[in-house]
Amino acid sequence: MSEDEALTMHLQELRRGTVVLACLQLLHRPGYGYGLLEELGRHGFAVDANTLYPLLRRLEKQGYLASEWNTDEARPRKFYRTSPAGSSLAEALIADWRSLTTAIESLTQEH
Repeated sequence: MSEDEALTMHLQELRRGTVVLACLQLLHRPGYGYGLLEELGRHGFAVDANTLYPLLRRLEKQGYLASEWNTDEARPRKFYRTSPAGSSLAEALIADWRSLTTAIESLTQEH
């Protein structure tokens, strides 16, 4: 494995959990998959559809997202929103993220 490949792999691992938190935060306002992909991209989260849609289904199955179909338009869209359990999870993840950020900052200040 080249150095670039190893870096790419480690960056993907680091970012994987952040996408869950980003989705929970962005879906406090209902949104559908493609719109969420675009909004994630605007916020610096490069995610492809093959990653996002299974994630949305998993979070819904776990009770962290709720969904409903909007059939008012020509093409029906499934809209997702963060559930109360998802909001609680997001709050816990944010608190942990802040603790980790503080810990990493303390490590980098030592070097």
